[in-house]
Amino acid sequence: MRKNQQMAFSLHSRNPRIVQSFARNFSLWSMKKDPSLESALSRNRRWVVNNQLKNIILRCPGQVAKVRFIQNKFKTLDLQGKALNWLKKYPCCFQVYLQGDEYYCHLTKRMMALVEEEESVKDMQEPVFVERLAKLLMMSRNQRLNVVKLNELKRNFGFPNDYLLRLVPKYPDMFRVVNYSGRRSSMEIELVDWNPDLVVSAIEASAQKQGSEPCFTCSLPSTWAKSWERFHEFNATPYISPYLDTKGLVDGSKEMEKRTVGLVHELLSLTLWKKASIIKLGHFRREFVLPERLNALLLKHPGIFYVSNKYQIYTVLLREGYNGQELVHKDPLVVIKEKFGELMQDGLHEYNRRRHLVNLEKKRNKGMVLGRSDKGKDLPDLDEQGDRGSLFDPEERKRIFLRNSSIARPVTIVRSQTRLLDEKWECKTQNFS
Repeated sequence: MRKNQQMAFSLHSRNPRIVQSFARNFSLWSMKKDPSLESALSRNRRWVVNNQLKNIILRCPGQVAKVRFIQNKFKTLDLQGKALNWLKKYPCCFQVYLQGDEYYCHLTKRMMALVEEEESVKDMQEPVFVERLAKLLMMSRNQRLNVVKLNELKRNFGFPNDYLLRLVPKYPDMFRVVNYSGRRSSMEIELVDWNPDLVVSAIEASAQKQGSEPCFTCSLPSTWAKSWERFHEFNATPYISPYLDTKGLVDGSKEMEKRTVGLVHELLSLTLWKKASIIKLGHFRREFVLPERLNALLLKHPGIFYVSNKYQIYTVLLREGYNGQELVHKDPLVVIKEKFGELMQDGLHEYNRRRHLVNLEKKRNKGMVLGRSDKGKDLPDLDEQGDRGSLFDPEERKRIFLRNSSIARPVTIVRSQTRLLDEKWECKTQNFS
């Protein structure tokens, strides 16, 4: 950061116009903050971590995990501190117990009930998962997607962890697993049969309901005049479906930009929370024919997308998918996960209440706790003291501190000078003798 500032200062002394262009390139990720959408991003941060801990425990033998084993997983979860303290913060979700010299953890009964409910919802949502996977393959260039890359976004689309075993073999007339290079990391899911009934984007489906031409919607305030002008200019050209072949489109053209915006819009529409990581979307640049600077393209359309750097993770949200900080349409899986979030919050409140009671008991044992009636008698009322001041007045304490420091400084100087005179006198007497 300091190096960039020095560079900008040296450029400013030579040519101010260069500084302006430098600032524009340096602030490439900047976007005016939307408090509602920022709150929607931060609300499920703890849920994501606890959901991963839940999956780790469920994969352990007997669905019981050693706390030491969970501690080793903390780095992959981007967490710091002790796993034991984290687990104890959510007693409604995780049950921690000591056996011998080892701490163990398993899910509570309320948590296991939500896990079973989530599995039943996934079974009912299986046709929806199959349709989403088929749509993703239809939007890709060769109707194939790399399994390793798709695993990074499987939770965004709601796919179960074992979707390769649960969905792909069950629908051989739609999917198959291929590996043309022979490498393990090159395993791909390929579309077997093209279904024309699924080639309808969310924008086209909305236009069919309204009986109008397919077009994008802008979710910006009316005060953003320039952004509205650019949006109307962009929306004036015909809509290009993301399921169309890109062979006839030229890179960098307005038609290609229109198709890319429509493709990102469709991808976000298929996700549970209408959001995705820009870095992970960029991994599909070759499959979905995305531009190298996808972030710059998204920032050009603030009425359609919202780009955030919350938790230093660049995320793009679909503006029309949110009403304030709430989703407009909630997937059944989202409803279950919100129940999990409520249970997690209840556990956090219970943990804070227990901790408060323990601290009160410690203070009572030390004789530090006063009753509410005693507090009013022992502590003087600031309003009754008027202008006299007291030690409870912050301004009075500040004046006393300054006065004492000003008195102490000359005293220390006098003492140091006296010590020097004594040392000189001792030296003279020694030389004289």
